[in-house]
Amino acid sequence: MAVYTLPDLPYDYSALEPALIGQIMELHHDKHHAAYVRGANDTLEQLAEAGESASPVTTVGLEKTLAFNLSGHILHSIFWQNLSPDGGDRPDGELADAINEYFGSFDAFRKRLSTATSGVQGSGWGVLGYEPVSGRLIIEQLYDHHGNVGVASTPVLVFDAWEHAYYLQYKNVRPDYVDRLWSVVNWPDVARRYQAAKAAGSPASPAG
Repeated sequence: MAVYTLPDLPYDYSALEPALIGQIMELHHDKHHAAYVRGANDTLEQLAEAGESASPVTTVGLEKTLAFNLSGHILHSIFWQNLSPDGGDRPDGELADAINEYFGSFDAFRKRLSTATSGVQGSGWGVLGYEPVSGRLIIEQLYDHHGNVGVASTPVLVFDAWEHAYYLQYKNVRPDYVDRLWSVVNWPDVARRYQAAKAAGSPASPAG
């Protein structure tokens, strides 16, 4: 039985045009995201079948494959919700206050996240995350789907920097793609994720 399922897009494939053309969205969701879901489920089955008889090398390899596919599934699920045909502009309320507190201004924050996303070496993501130990927002570069991110930090806004997310439209000019993403950011969704991450607290806090 499948553990993970591909979520529906919350809008039509072409809804984010001109920022992202429908052909990209269809391929990205129906092919790439679907492959991560399938890969995570298949790897779970392989781990279960291997059981106690699996060698350490086999176990480590399967666990790494699971982390790659599961993280790809989770990040894409956030990415679709982070975008909206009614998006753009900038946030308000507590999220806006936090951005100003930790980055100085919205413009400074935008520049830092754009730089982090555009500057990913190879494939990866630019991430605005909530770091629960310090209780602050941080910007991270994530390589592939599951590396270089602080343990327990929660992504609240993610920008996909894999070529499949933009190449059909923007060719190799990743900064142009990143710049257009800002016009479709779903700030209410980002704010909701920020509030949920804050409410969850820190796993490093003493019990009781």
